[in-house]
Amino acid sequence: MLDDSLKGQLKAYLARVSVSLELVATLDASETAAEMRGLLEDIAAQTDKIALRFDGADARAPSFEIRRAGESHGVRFAGLPMGHEFTSLVLALLQTGGHPPKVEPEVVEQIKALPGEYHFETYFSQSCQNCPDVVQALNLLAILNPRITHTAIDGAAFQFEVEGRKIMAVPAVFLNGAEFGSGRMSLEEILAKLDTGAAAREAEKLNAKGVFDVLVVGAGPAGSASAIYAARKGIATGILAERFGGQVLDTVAIENFISVQHTEGAKLASALEAHTREYGVDIMKGFKAEKIVPPAQPGGLFEVQVAGGGALQAKSLVLSPGARWRQMNVPGEAEYRNKGVAYCPHCDGPLFKGKRVAVIGGGNSGVEAAIDLAGIVSHVTLIEFDSQLRADAVLQAKLRSLPNAEIIVSARSTEVHGDGEKVVGLSYEDRTNGEIKRLELEGIFVQIGLVPNTEWLKGTVALTPRGEIEIDARGETSVSGIFAAGDATTVPYKQIIIAAGEGAKAALSAFDYLIRQPQAEAKAA
Repeated sequence: MLDDSLKGQLKAYLARVSVSLELVATLDASETAAEMRGLLEDIAAQTDKIALRFDGADARAPSFEIRRAGESHGVRFAGLPMGHEFTSLVLALLQTGGHPPKVEPEVVEQIKALPGEYHFETYFSQSCQNCPDVVQALNLLAILNPRITHTAIDGAAFQFEVEGRKIMAVPAVFLNGAEFGSGRMSLEEILAKLDTGAAAREAEKLNAKGVFDVLVVGAGPAGSASAIYAARKGIATGILAERFGGQVLDTVAIENFISVQHTEGAKLASALEAHTREYGVDIMKGFKAEKIVPPAQPGGLFEVQVAGGGALQAKSLVLSPGARWRQMNVPGEAEYRNKGVAYCPHCDGPLFKGKRVAVIGGGNSGVEAAIDLAGIVSHVTLIEFDSQLRADAVLQAKLRSLPNAEIIVSARSTEVHGDGEKVVGLSYEDRTNGEIKRLELEGIFVQIGLVPNTEWLKGTVALTPRGEIEIDARGETSVSGIFAAGDATTVPYKQIIIAAGEGAKAALSAFDYLIRQPQAEAKAA
């Protein structure tokens, strides 16, 4: 099942297992079960710490459970945890086997102290780059707390469950049989939903923090670069964000980050966080900034208020809130989001196998999505508002060569249709004659660009009509002491490497601002 190179890497990882484990499999006569047997045999062959059993009696087959020898509690995978989920499998083996997780001690104690019983099920697809964060977080909960169970389910292997539960987007999480959440969720976000007292405790922690010399809001490439460059100056630096990595986490392949020939979004985000931590930056994840209170007088302190309570103070700010997928804003879109309306073809595409779908948007992202989907679905229709596609010529040629792909230009999407449970069609206006036409389909993938996350900044700093933060050549905003960088600003070309460079520039500008303030001598927070 695994090639020799992967076996070698796995053997090196499993050397860290200090507790004897059992892999308990429940197999059937399917081809997937045969592959699972091969995978488990390859894993067990890499260390004498793992015993393999085929006497499982789980309701789902094929499946297997990872548990400590002599215990009846563990984490379970139904279907094959390959593709993006192979990392989740390796981490589950290591953490169940006694290797400490990379989370703060207080988080471990918070997990162990959760009251009640929680039985989680997560549906994933092997091509989903958003799923591993959720699977790994819930696996960790189950490993640390015996009152919590978790089963990670490959939707492609259990299509009847996916259809029965009307799942049209992954990751899809169920708690005790009821819907719990959909889409990427961090460990902090999951704990906040389970631990109702966590918000108040976190607000108290924020309020107790000292004054930062530089506080960065947002933790994508721009934010992490800002934090690193500020911290390297020896000044008190903090970074506040809902999740570390930002939009990078939703990127599959990255091949234009200079000196890195190829990487994936999740890997780059992890590397950015690790690099930031090396410099002692106070990283505050799981928080959403909602308001900035400017100083009462020039050179005073900025206050950043956080949703749910709590506030931070800083002598200067670097704003890097990033951007999110732009929506069509037509009737039915919100109602059928995650019920046929999707924004990540790599994540949700496998759920539409053999079905008819549309892709909205004729840029590179839209055409690439249509090409990818054409290999999975029965038919894909690309809809572009303009009279011609905007994607690279090579991509257009590839799409036009596919027998199950159709291109419609000069079309304005007007309405998403559904039957109350799922998408059944899409209406659009033919802009050449005003005629309204309708496509019968089961999925709509929206790929029409990004919108900056700056609504909360209206009235604080100058924004363009498109919502971008106006900055000068030094990254300074319309407010002295507030700088900005990344995709939420007026800097052209929204690229990872550009955001990182702009983040570094903003931090250097903030430092220059600080040293020119009489009261801005650096001191520890």
